[in-house]
Amino acid sequence: MKLLVIGATRGIGRSLVEQALDDGHSIRALVRDPGRLPVLDERLDLVKGDIRDKEAVRNAVADQQAVCITIGINPTRKPVSVFSAGTENVIDAMTGSASGLLICVTGIGAGDSKHHGGFFYDKIFNPLLLKTIYADKDRQEKLVRKSKLEWVIVRPGFLTNGPLTGTYRALTDLEGIKAGKISRADVAHFILTELHSKQYLSKTPLLTY
Repeated sequence: MKLLVIGATRGIGRSLVEQALDDGHSIRALVRDPGRLPVLDERLDLVKGDIRDKEAVRNAVADQQAVCITIGINPTRKPVSVFSAGTENVIDAMTGSASGLLICVTGIGAGDSKHHGGFFYDKIFNPLLLKTIYADKDRQEKLVRKSKLEWVIVRPGFLTNGPLTGTYRALTDLEGIKAGKISRADVAHFILTELHSKQYLSKTPLLTY
C-alpha cells in the first residue's frame, strides 16, 4: 500500500512509519524537517512541508492510497488551530483523488470520549493545559465526520513509550469506561491493522489496555 503519514518524526507517526516499512508498504512522510526522520529505506519518500500549507499537502496526497494524520503539539493554553486547519487541507486534497482512507489520531477527551479519562485528567490536567488543544481536536473530528471520505478516528488513551504488544482493546461503546495506558507502538499497530481490515470505518475507537 502507498501510505502518506503526516506527523512522522516522532511518537505514533514515527512508529507507524517503521512498522509499515517492516510490513512492506511504501511510505511517504510529509515533514517540516526531514532531518528529524533518519529512517533510511528505499520505500520511504520524505517530502518537506507543513500540514497547514495547502499546496504541500495536495502534492503529498497525490497517488497515495491512504493518509494518516498523527500530528501533535506540546501542552499550551494559547489558541490552537493546527489540527482543524491541517485536517481541512488534507480532506480537500483527498476529496476526488485516488486516496481512499483517512485515519486521524486525536485522543482521549475528544468528542464523546470526554469525561472518560479519570478524575485528575478530566477535572485538572485537561482543563488547565489541554483545553484549547482539545477544542481544536473537536473541530478536527467534526471535519472528518462531515467529509465524504472513508475515515477512522483513533482515540488513544494515555500514551507510553512501551513495547509493541499487539494486545489491547479498541472500544466504541464507552459507557462505564475509564481510559488506561496504551503504547505508541500499539497505536501504530492498530492503524496498520485497520488499513487492511477497515473494521472501524466511520467509527471512533478508544484504544487502551
